[in-house]
Amino acid sequence: MRGLAAMMALAPMMLAGCTANGTSTEPPPAAAGRIATATLMTAAGKQVGKVTVREVDGGLSVAVDVLDLPPGMHGAHLHTVGKCEAPDFASAGGHWNPTNMKHGSMNPQGPHEGDMPNLMIGADGRGTLTTRLAGGSFDALMDADGAAMVIHAAADDLKTDPSGNSGARVACGVLAKG
Repeated sequence: MRGLAAMMALAPMMLAGCTANGTSTEPPPAAAGRIATATLMTAAGKQVGKVTVREVDGGLSVAVDVLDLPPGMHGAHLHTVGKCEAPDFASAGGHWNPTNMKHGSMNPQGPHEGDMPNLMIGADGRGTLTTRLAGGSFDALMDADGAAMVIHAAADDLKTDPSGNSGARVACGVLAKG
């Protein structure tokens, strides 16, 4: 008898999110958690790290892992074009900004979707950064001309438009769907 009572008590919870025809009213999960990856290279062609962009519920998760870069804080941004042509990586275009905001998380009119926290590189030349870009769309990022990850020479001040005074582009990687 207790088992029947427990099942009856759980029935409304089990049916929550279902319509009369048995289909779910819950939003579908993110499209299979799609992934894009890039190998980060210097203008001299030296491999200095990797980046993984993963589709998650409500946005994108970005993981950066670098080595052999100068110690200190470096701006790290997703850029609008999937090209990384030396010597200056200008081919990657500006920061990914599909919502036409100003640069930086400390800018009242920002941030760009591609703005990320600074990447700290230790004395050993290594650094990692994992961040979530809430509201970022995998399809918008990986559009017809692709996207790139760029590491800058200096720290991003997180407020000055268009690039946070983060300096030259020292590493770049073209994102490829995985």
